[in-house]
Amino acid sequence: MSEERKKFLDSLKVPVLFLFLILIIELAKYLSNNSFVQFGILPREISGLMGILTAPLIHSNIEHLFSNAVPLVVLGTSIYYFYPESAKIAIPIIYLSTNILVWLFARESYHIGASGIVYGLASFLFFSGIIKKDKRAITLTLLTSFLYGGLVIGIFPTKEGVSWESHLYGFLTGLILAILYRKKDPFKKYDWEEEELEEDIRNLEISHKKGNPFEENNLN
Repeated sequence: MSEERKKFLDSLKVPVLFLFLILIIELAKYLSNNSFVQFGILPREISGLMGILTAPLIHSNIEHLFSNAVPLVVLGTSIYYFYPESAKIAIPIIYLSTNILVWLFARESYHIGASGIVYGLASFLFFSGIIKKDKRAITLTLLTSFLYGGLVIGIFPTKEGVSWESHLYGFLTGLILAILYRKKDPFKKYDWEEEELEEDIRNLEISHKKGNPFEENNLN
């Protein structure tokens, strides 16, 4: 197994296990005919503190779950792959900080779902890409944003019944962490990128020589 393949498979482990846990809870919810909404975050209520840990695992229905499933796996895997050292610290902080902020400042209603985590991951990946000039991270985030339906719009209270506060706090947490950990996981060009760069330079040199009559005379 190649080193890059092993790295990719290792990066998949945590996001896939997390999604698997969500699916098990969704199955348990269905079999018990219980919404499990009581395990969500209820802001400023002691009974809602448990939701800081459990709310991202609970979803209102299967559509809600699958709308978060793809970006969770894609973004989570991307962060573990491109920024493995940062991921060990940033992902737990995104998880906890987003939910703590929701408990402190959000509307007094149960907040459930992993979309706040998705926003935190997307924000961290996007701004880390900008800071480190990592085009791969930026491209992945923009692609996921497009597939997800426009992440930026979700940080505003545009749709009833959606926890835009989770989206906003996740987004801000990801941005702050991208700045704080900007010196971790310095951007690294991979071998295939170096080869492409060298080939581009050679092609540029050949084109330049072909277009320069003085150099052609010297070669003759």
